[in-house]
Amino acid sequence: MKEIKSTSIIGMGALGMLYADKILSAAGPQAVTFVAESDRMEKYKNMAFTVNSQPIQFPLTDRSDSKPADLVIVAVKYNALSSALDTMSGCVGPDTTIISVMNGITSEEIIGDRFGSEKVIPCIAQGMDAVKFGGNLTYSKPGELRIGIRNPDNTSSQARLNALTQFLDLCGIAYTVEDDILYRLWGKFMLNVGVNQTCMAFETNYGGSLAPGKAFDTMVGAMHEVIALANLEGIHLTEADLDSYIELIRTLSPEGMPSMRQDAISHRLTEVEMFSGTVKNLAEKHGLAVPVNDWLYKKIKELEAAY
Repeated sequence: MKEIKSTSIIGMGALGMLYADKILSAAGPQAVTFVAESDRMEKYKNMAFTVNSQPIQFPLTDRSDSKPADLVIVAVKYNALSSALDTMSGCVGPDTTIISVMNGITSEEIIGDRFGSEKVIPCIAQGMDAVKFGGNLTYSKPGELRIGIRNPDNTSSQARLNALTQFLDLCGIAYTVEDDILYRLWGKFMLNVGVNQTCMAFETNYGGSLAPGKAFDTMVGAMHEVIALANLEGIHLTEADLDSYIELIRTLSPEGMPSMRQDAISHRLTEVEMFSGTVKNLAEKHGLAVPVNDWLYKKIKELEAAY
């Protein structure tokens, strides 16, 4: 697998800006560009961007001018994934590697169905406290990527992974290579189903979700339902995993908030379908009751309808 030298990022949200800033600082403007449709490109050209209060100018490429990149980072919200697949179509060539830093457990499969599963390295992004409003990104913890391949004996997949880790090392992007990436994907899904939805439903931040009371009980209850589902799907999440993710939340700024709460403040549609929507669908498949996620789904839909 050839060395990664060029990156196209789809999605100019908090994570897209965070990783673009890292790549730009380490490898220069020739190494990274945001790719978007023409209408968004015009909007971006007229915006001022900052990262931790420092002005920054990101390279921008109209979709019609895009070329195959060595690496594509998909950093959109679930609701925008379908259109993102069209936007990135010109960025994907035979040797392109794709990672998704989206939440949930389904984006890799959806992207792989479109462009080839062999190009997709499963990935999660966790531990960051990035918050973006308008063109301004702030964070104190950049977090890390968890990456891995489903079949370590596949030499082609291993070569892609090696090229990716070399590029991440160059850019100073923290990562851990997982032996069991599906287990890690489900663990992050459990975290998001709990904390993202709780912070939105109770209109609170990380600190509020951890305070003893109904919000905390709801968060933990939603996570317990994911553990039950994961086990039915052959993924061995445990109570110890839940405890470790609660401790991870405690490392974040209490005033910080997850992406779903940020969406609510900005009156954007949320990723509820990817969280409790997915839980509800899988629960129906297995005949499992998920009352906490049922309540969260209903509550979040009501909040969205009131925008």
